[in-house]
Amino acid sequence: MAIGAFAAISAAMAVAAGAFGAHGASGPQEAEWLRTGGLYQLAHAVAALAIMGFARGPATMLLAGAAIFSLTLYAMALGAPRWLGAVTPIGGGLLIIGWLWAGWLYWRA
Repeated sequence: MAIGAFAAISAAMAVAAGAFGAHGASGPQEAEWLRTGGLYQLAHAVAALAIMGFARGPATMLLAGAAIFSLTLYAMALGAPRWLGAVTPIGGGLLIIGWLWAGWLYWRA
């Protein structure tokens, strides 16, 4: 189950990002990016694990959206150019689509 494996790895990354944000970030903005990215990534990894049996497409969309959203924040926290912040909302959009898609599938069931 690739979705389950990716979700588990995603959750582990989220915990690591949160820990680094709490103990190793270079400043308050960087710590906040790590905290926000970790929260979104962890929440959506767990959600993907919860729905993957019934809604594989939405689960995949949640993981993809969380990856784009969180990884751009992590990259900026580690010194990448701030223009990556313009990419972050793409991940957020994918998260919204994933949730709406899951809701639609559950509504139809």
